[in-house]
Formats: sequence, C-alpha cells, structure tokens
Amino acid sequence: MKRVVIALAMAGAATILATPAAAATLDDVKARGVLNCGVNGQLPGFGMPNPQGVWTGLDVDLCRAIATAIFDDPTKVKFVPLTAKDRFTALQSGDIDVLIRNTTWTLSRDTQLGLNAAGVNYYDGQGFLVPKSLKVNSALELNDAAVCVQQGTTTELNLTDYFRTNKMRLKTVTFATLDEALKAYDTGRCDAFTADASALYSVRPRLSKPDEQVVLPEIISKEPLGPYVRQGDDQWFNIVRWVLFAMLNAEELNVTQANVDEQAKSQNPEVKRLLGTEGNFGEQLGLTKDWANRIIKQVGNYGEVFERNLGEGSPLKIARGLNSLWTKGGLQYAPPIR
Repeated sequence: MKRVVIALAMAGAATILATPAAAATLDDVKARGVLNCGVNGQLPGFGMPNPQGVWTGLDVDLCRAIATAIFDDPTKVKFVPLTAKDRFTALQSGDIDVLIRNTTWTLSRDTQLGLNAAGVNYYDGQGFLVPKSLKVNSALELNDAAVCVQQGTTTELNLTDYFRTNKMRLKTVTFATLDEALKAYDTGRCDAFTADASALYSVRPRLSKPDEQVVLPEIISKEPLGPYVRQGDDQWFNIVRWVLFAMLNAEELNVTQANVDEQAKSQNPEVKRLLGTEGNFGEQLGLTKDWANRIIKQVGNYGEVFERNLGEGSPLKIARGLNSLWTKGGLQYAPPIR
C-alpha cells in the first residue's frame, strides 16, 4: 500500500509531509506473508549482514521479534538497508512497514514527518573518535577541526550546536553514507569522526589502524534510538511498541529462551499474562494468546538480544550502562501487561 509523499523546502531544510497510514498495516503484512523492515545495513551490532550473509544486530532482532509475534516465524522478514537520508521516505511511502535503524526520537520527527516513535530500544549519546596521534584528550580541544559526519542525521545539528555553544570553529565534512564518512576519516580527510557512541565502538574495528583511535569522553547529546511507524494506524503502533515492551518485561521477570516452556507453567500473575496463559492481551493487539511466548522462545528477551549483539557475548563488548533495566540502575523500563 503506497502513501503519497510531498517534499517541501522550508527555512532551507527539507520538511517531508506524509498522508496518514491507512489502519491496515497488520493486514498488509499478513497478506504479503513477510514483514518489510527498514534497517541500517552498515552498522555492526545493530544492523548488517555477517560474512555469511545472515543479518544480525539489536535492531534486526527487533524486526525478527515483530515477525515472530505475527507469523510464529522469525525468518519472515525482508531486511531493507536504508541510508539516513532515505529512511523516512521509505516508511512514509509504504516501502517498509517499520523503521528500526538506530533512529533518534525527537519532537520534530513526531510532528513533521507523519511518523511516530514507538519506544526506545537503545539509549545512546553522540561522541567523537580521533586518532591518538592528534594528542587530544577532550572534544573541547577540537577547535578548528575538520569533522566527518553522516548527512540526514541528528548528528549534524548536534555537532554544530556543540561547537557554537563552546565558541569553537568547525569544518564539517558531510557524506551520504556511514561507510563514506568512515573511509574519509580513515584516509585522513578529517581530524575527527562523530556519531552515536555505540556506532563509534561498532565501526572502530573496521578502520585500518583501530588500536590507534580513541573515543573522547564527552557525550554531547541524548539519542534515544528506537522503531518508527506511520501515524494513523494505532493497532500497528501498539504491536511494534508492545513487542519491545514484552521483551523488556520478559527480562525483568527472568523469562528466557531456555526456560520459557517451564515458565509457561508459572503461577506468577505477571508471567501468566506475559506468556498468554491468563487474559486475552494478545487478542487485544490482533495477535494470538502466545504472541510473547513466541518472541521469547525464538528471539529472546531484551537482555539476551543485547548480550549477543552488543554485550560481552559479542565482539563489541559494550556495557549495558543506561540500557540496563530500571531495577539495575538503567533506563529500560516497560509498562506492565495488564
């Protein structure tokens, strides 16, 4: 189902308006037999194919979780790699059903694009990567630096704001894709590379001399990253966000891939509601009673997905930090299923 997309130039920036989605995304996905999920394609830990061509990443697994809730099959996903510049147009036009591409939730994106953020699957913040040879210990020492940055991201505005606020001169060098920006930095065209901190750790191993690069300590922005859907389809919006919430609630309740069958016998009311042995919460979403059971059994809870893609069980070894559950000092907190 295609949607009309109109691009207008306002105040020197592109503002895109889209007609609301017809309230039929779930029906479209079921009729097609596959979920079209917009992802990064170039970012280790979040969304890209591995050397065997298998898609991996935190965002990728959320796509699989949605497909599993609908089809009971995590393979029924078509991953659509998108640049930062093209991601919103692809969602507005109906080329994808959901965008899960390390995308920051902002007010303007909620109000100007005809889209809605459906939750936060990773709390991040923008940082800087520099060569150790530059002998810089703080981003405040980057006055007059040339900084590589990807176009079409909140990163560009954050970069400009940070330098203006600190009365520093900036030479911005922009590129359409992450790979182009990274290559330019790696070949010495820029003094620094800026992106979300998670992306800096993800891409550093791809540089020609990764051990000679350092991530500076400053985090200059709030970057709550998460899935986006079209406005106008509340059922689909609820499905996407409650799939994420179910994975978070499962971790909090210690329901895992390994023990989900045993937990289905639990007398804990919260576990019973999560796994569909009590109430009709799945049906309220337009899904089956065991929708969350399917997700946990075939994809995992949030902690398991984080661990294998970003945590100690992954090559990136990123600490949970802000993405720990609220019960463990983090920000990840899901509303209850009741």
